[in-house]
Formats: sequence, structure tokens, C-alpha cells
Amino acid sequence: MSASGGSKAIIAALGANLAIAVGKFIAFIFSGSSSMLAESVHSVADSGNQALLLLGGRKAKKEASDEHPFGYGRERYIYGFLVSIVLFTIGGVFALYEGYEKIKHPHQIDSWYWPVGVLVFAIIAETISFRTAIKESNEVRASLTWTQFVRRAKAPELPIVLLEDLGALVGLILALFGVGAAIATGNGVWDGIGTLCIGVLLVVIAIVLAAETKSLLLGESADPAEREKIRDALVDGETVTGIIHMRTLHLGPDELLVAAKVAVQHDDTAAEVARAIDAAEERIRESVPSARVIYLEPDVYRSAVSASSS
Repeated sequence: MSASGGSKAIIAALGANLAIAVGKFIAFIFSGSSSMLAESVHSVADSGNQALLLLGGRKAKKEASDEHPFGYGRERYIYGFLVSIVLFTIGGVFALYEGYEKIKHPHQIDSWYWPVGVLVFAIIAETISFRTAIKESNEVRASLTWTQFVRRAKAPELPIVLLEDLGALVGLILALFGVGAAIATGNGVWDGIGTLCIGVLLVVIAIVLAAETKSLLLGESADPAEREKIRDALVDGETVTGIIHMRTLHLGPDELLVAAKVAVQHDDTAAEVARAIDAAEERIRESVPSARVIYLEPDVYRSAVSASSS
């Protein structure tokens, strides 16, 4: 994924959510619908989340320092994890509480045309935002399925925006169902049920996001295809005859660390080994451009100490 981190999708989602949040709050004021209040808070939380993603992308561009010699690429993972927390607490938990209160103390919806009109507008706006996220994701996900893309993407922004937009669309449909059922039956309990469903949806999405971003924060290796390219680039068959063991780690979405112990001939000179290592580093960077930090240690191959690479 490019260093931009899906900025177009983030900005599109931010604009849509800000406009939708205003409309939902107005509809809540006129109708008193708990579904509209929950959706209003959801849109505000989503707007804050997109602002966090943009901030994380900006902070990740800071130059490396003595205190942080590998740079600040993981800022994007940290802010992605914060998004899941915000979505869980402000979005999901609030909606669950509001739904419970509405079921416990139901009341009819006033001025029904306000929530219905705003929800229809919001569905259209979120659909446009979702299409933008899908379009940007299709440019980088290659042959991966959508589930694989969300689970394997090293840049957190696009999977987060995709899940947020998907959750927003489903949440709007649930809100429309709850409001519609409450209007049709005259029973405000349906509005509360719709709000509870929105809360459950947001909590589930937040848990998925938290699990994926936690994995990125802990440190993930390169994809299998990239690891294979690195292995092929390392060995030249002359001076570097094999790989004793190899480790890879994403320092950020667009920066990969490669550390390997490589096998050389026991009678090679130091100058020959140095030239071979320099050439191997060039081949790796040409094959996998994101491999920016490379440490190679030459050793005489001994099968007893060899280990699987990752």
C-alpha cells in the first residue's frame, strides 16, 4: 500500500460523516429518535476517527532520531488502534446504553419525516464514501479477497475506512428499520431495538479492528510472497550460497527490516564477502522496495544451526 495510506478514502469519509452528523443531530432534535441519536454519535465518532488516521499518517512522516532510530512508521498503527477504541466506547457502548434506555422508557417518534429523510440522505452519502474506499482498495489488494485484504494489509487506513463505511451503511439500514417500525406500529420500543442492533454492530467492528491493529503493533513479518523474493535475491550461488536463517519485520506500512545470516564459502576473502553482501542488499531493494533496513551477517554454513526463515 502506498505511503498515502488511502488519503482520498479518508477525506471522502470525513466529509461525508461531518455532513451526515449535522443532519442526524437535527433529525434527533425534531423527532426524539434514539436511533438517530445513536447514529449521530456514531457519525461524530467516525469523523474523529478519520481525523486520527490523517494525524497518524502525518506523524509517521517524521524523520528518524537518535531516540527513534527506525523512524515513526508505527504511528499509523497506534492511531489505527485508537480508532478501534473510540469506535468501541463512543460509538458502540453509547448506542447499547441508549437502546436499553429507549426500550425501558419508549416514546413515539415525532416529525417522522425528519429521521427518514436524513437517513435516506445519509445512505446515499455513505454509499459514495464506501465506493471511494473500495476503489482505492482495489488498486492495492491485487488478488486478495476482501477478508484477506483486511487481515493482511500492512497499512491500516484503508481496512479501517472500509469497515467503518460498511458499518455505517449497515447501521443506517438498521436505524431506518427501527424508525420505520416505530412509526408503523406506534411503538417506540422498535426504535430502541434498532439502536441496540447498531451498538452490537459497532462493538463487533471495533473488536475486529482492535485485533488486526494489535497484531500490527506487535510486529508482523513480510508477506510470504515478499519473503520468497527476498530469499531469491539473497543467494547468488557463488559467494552467498544459502540462508542460515532470516527474519523480517514491518517497521511501518511502507518500511521493512530484513535481518539474515547467510552462508558463504569458508575460503572466501573478506573483500569478496563484503562485495557479495553489498550486491545482495541491492538485489533485495530492487526486488522488494519496502526493504529499506537490511542487516546481513556472513557465516560458514552448518546444518545444525540453520533455522527456518520468516
